[in-house]
Amino acid sequence: MRLPNPVYVTKTYLPNKEKYMQYIDKIYESNRITNYGILVKTLEQRLCEFLGVKNVVLTSSGTAALEIAYRTLGIKGFAITTPFSFVATTSSLVTNGILPIFADINPKDFNIDPQNIKKYITKNATAIVPVHVFGNPCKVEEIESISREYNLKVIYDAAHIFGVKYNGKTILEFGDISVLSFHATKIFHTIEGGALVINDEKLVQKARYLINFGIQDEEHIPELGINAKMNEFEAAMGLCMLDDIDVIIKNTKNIWELYKKELKGYVEFQKLTPNTAYNYAYFPVLFKDETQLLKVKKALNEQNIFPRRYFYPSLDTLSYIEPKQECQISRDISKRILCLPIFSELSECVQYQIIELLRNNL
Repeated sequence: MRLPNPVYVTKTYLPNKEKYMQYIDKIYESNRITNYGILVKTLEQRLCEFLGVKNVVLTSSGTAALEIAYRTLGIKGFAITTPFSFVATTSSLVTNGILPIFADINPKDFNIDPQNIKKYITKNATAIVPVHVFGNPCKVEEIESISREYNLKVIYDAAHIFGVKYNGKTILEFGDISVLSFHATKIFHTIEGGALVINDEKLVQKARYLINFGIQDEEHIPELGINAKMNEFEAAMGLCMLDDIDVIIKNTKNIWELYKKELKGYVEFQKLTPNTAYNYAYFPVLFKDETQLLKVKKALNEQNIFPRRYFYPSLDTLSYIEPKQECQISRDISKRILCLPIFSELSECVQYQIIELLRNNL
């Protein structure tokens, strides 16, 4: 039966309105809505505690955070990255004059393959930009080893990795900088927003200048920066979300596990990295071919259910990337992968309808 209201791949979680309004009242009392206000400072402190990291620098978006990361580390020339990601991973490089060189992915875990990274290291390569795809940690030890051997900076696109732990510790401790996205579609959000996780204190100060036009104080502008600051209204949302995040992850875990149980044998699943405490924010499924995917997608759409072809297309096919590159595994996976609806408030009844529609159209 066609659902009366559309069900999308995700649904923005909205916390208790009264709690949010209490923070808004504080904003009105202070009359300060941006430029590193008290709520932004408070959220940074609480995120450090929750994530188990030394420093968090909040930004206006995850994309802005990526750009700030490249500028903070002085990345030039080439950066080796993955073709299987959201377009911002690549476009943020291009807009900063850095040439993305694509290393193909592992067909099981969907992350950049460290063995392929080595193929593209030249004297012009200055960085590696891996992505923890769907919150699944990369082979971080291998990537760290390569970066040390060839003296390359590592910026992890950690847009999907909020709250994930690896070997009992935060995955965010790896690399020179990890970049988070707090967009409204994420499991933790600040409406729009993002963050940089940086261990080096000197780099933290540089990043803070860069998100504020490069301004150090009223008399000094030591860096070429942009406007990438988070505002107080977004920070208020983040503080509310942080109070609820454990419940959100618990609910999505139950949904994720039901999908896994009921769809086993019908589709392929992403291979998760061992020793990982996952956040269950995404449920990608892999079909045998694109024809099968399109049939299932059409059947779901007809019932007002809208999964997403995520990530599609493979980024090595982008028209503005020169020279042209070809990553066969990424192209193949991108044509066969579909992310099913998963969010804290997804009802079991609707989830079973999704499961049955998928099974019946294979």
